[in-house]
Amino acid sequence: HSSLLALDPSQPTSTQNPSTGGSGNYLIGVGRADCTGPVAEIPLMGFANADQVGGGLLTRLYSRAFIVAEPDNSKRVVFVSVDIGMVSQKLRLEVLSELQSKYGELYRQDNVILSGTHTHSGPAGYFQYTLFWITSKGLIKPSLQALVKGIVKSIDIAHGNMKTGRIFINRGTVENSQINRSPYSYLQNPASERSRYSSNTDKEMVLLKMVAGNGQELGLISWFAVHPVSMNNTNHLVNSDNVGYASYLFEQEKNKGMLPGEGSFVAAFASSNLGDVSPNTKGPFCINTGDSCDNPQSTCPVGGAKMCMAMGPGTDMFDSTRIIGQNIYLKAKEVYASASQEITGPLSSAHQWVNMSDVSVTLNATHVVKTCKPALGHSFAAGTIDGVGAFNFTQGAVEGDPFWDTIRDQLLGKPSNETQACHDPKPILFSTGEMTQPHPWHPDIVDVQLVTIGSLAIVAVPGELTTMSGRRLREAVRSEFESHGTSGMNVVIAGLCNVYTHYITTYEEYQAQRYEAASTIYGPHTLSAYMQLYRGLAKAIATNTVQDLPSGPEPPLFNVTSLTLVPAVIADRTPSNKAFGDVLQEVRPEYRVGEVAEVTFVSANPRNSAENATEHNFLTVERYINSSGSWSVVHNDASWETRFYWTKGLLGQSNATVEWHIPSTTEPGTYRIRYFGHYKKIPLFRPAVYYAFEGISSAFKIINL
Repeated sequence: HSSLLALDPSQPTSTQNPSTGGSGNYLIGVGRADCTGPVAEIPLMGFANADQVGGGLLTRLYSRAFIVAEPDNSKRVVFVSVDIGMVSQKLRLEVLSELQSKYGELYRQDNVILSGTHTHSGPAGYFQYTLFWITSKGLIKPSLQALVKGIVKSIDIAHGNMKTGRIFINRGTVENSQINRSPYSYLQNPASERSRYSSNTDKEMVLLKMVAGNGQELGLISWFAVHPVSMNNTNHLVNSDNVGYASYLFEQEKNKGMLPGEGSFVAAFASSNLGDVSPNTKGPFCINTGDSCDNPQSTCPVGGAKMCMAMGPGTDMFDSTRIIGQNIYLKAKEVYASASQEITGPLSSAHQWVNMSDVSVTLNATHVVKTCKPALGHSFAAGTIDGVGAFNFTQGAVEGDPFWDTIRDQLLGKPSNETQACHDPKPILFSTGEMTQPHPWHPDIVDVQLVTIGSLAIVAVPGELTTMSGRRLREAVRSEFESHGTSGMNVVIAGLCNVYTHYITTYEEYQAQRYEAASTIYGPHTLSAYMQLYRGLAKAIATNTVQDLPSGPEPPLFNVTSLTLVPAVIADRTPSNKAFGDVLQEVRPEYRVGEVAEVTFVSANPRNSAENATEHNFLTVERYINSSGSWSVVHNDASWETRFYWTKGLLGQSNATVEWHIPSTTEPGTYRIRYFGHYKKIPLFRPAVYYAFEGISSAFKIINL
């Protein structure tokens, strides 16, 4: 690794406040809240695969908030990591407006970072720009509301439990958990630059450990670059993927005896420069022949690009999620335990809105280049080895396809010559910057944001930087601080923040036009523009001139119609002679650890629950306690060991199946599974009414082997 990744022991200590003594340098608050939303019939956000809609729940989604304030409370910053694909502009603007009505000017666009973990298994439907609105099947109010509510609640909890405390930083190398999924693009970068790094992915995890003055452990934030796509595009269960599983393991360990989602310790595993980084470590193979398809086009001799898929290390996607998540967790545990370098010093935050379709970038004394109106290239439609596209598109396309171009011209209009020239060598598939019906298809106005906590700088990026793009941006910010007399800054990239703008490749990677480059929507100079902009923010913080930064053009908030292709929830019905919650397929009388207990109930649409009870729990696994004659809950629907499947039948009938994958740590004894739902009745000429119900399996025994 190059020197810029090394820890710098020369911490700025002059700003330390001696009056706080050993108890801490900051006020720190942490909070976690459920933001799961509807788990059925809603498209999942990430792979843009129309067939991939929710059909149940593997693990809950959470918003995890961290507030750091100066001891005299004069300045504060907020970092929120949310178990979703990305933060959208609409989501951010709604959260900020809620915060303003609650807290006035305390939490603002400059000092609140909202970052998505980038799981591809969370509900969609919270976007205002038309491209995402289409892949989400519309604006889905319950989805958006669950996110706004969950994020604000996590900040409320953190705000309400501020304590004097200390922050420590540490780093470690995570092995066997990622591959570069566009190695041919990476090789376009200059050899002299590549030779400074030992790998074509960033294996380094940066971790912040937060401890209260009284010694109570509060939480952690880890930044590590990997795509949370261990769960692939055939999955229908809402879940937080590999990084979410790492959070789950750390929180379960620290909140002993608590159910998932409970307990005061908060562990966020946040996204970083993961643009070209896959967790599917076995690499790309042709699913029909078993041959490798690690070639510049990621294509197979038989069946083309559609057959080229990367596999994770496990026996199936659940197992791969577990393995990668556990790798990340185990490294974090080690890095957390040995964290001793303290972060001290003042807090700062800087933010600007920028019209990214029109930035002039000064490359050197003689060269000024420009960004472009947003557009997606042909290879965007190819997808990646983590999730292939629907048609015969391949990655690395530098020429258009007459067939698709003709259809595009007829349906959506032809890209202008100016936009085509600006994006060269990208053959444009969708000229989204020139598509404005019913609303613009892509954002022009984008957030750039930088927050510093002492010697730590968090660069909040509105998209997915590739490995080398992230390295260049970190270095640019670090050297900018250095040139203004602030040396030894620890710079981390926080990904998927504030507004989604797809990918950001280097200029050299852009020339190869694989998926990430085709999805670099503001053209070949996107990264250079961001480097210039974030340098500007770093300079303002380093020279204490943040107040002079122009705030830039405000983003629009469209009145997006609630029209959606998601089916309406009709009245729920039961089969004849059955009631809601009745058991259709019973558990067996006994199981051994390692087996799967399974029970199927007469159910109702789970969307009723999302709309009527926030943080609704669909299931419990309970153990019978002989001494008290009562049942005790050992797992809920957020537990990794439980899976909730919902199957829609005809005319309002449906089934729910609960699986419990019995872990080896399970104590022998008597158990049962309970299911909780709401059914909807629509009386004549009156509003719908919802009724809670539950189902209980027979008791069953778990015996030792």
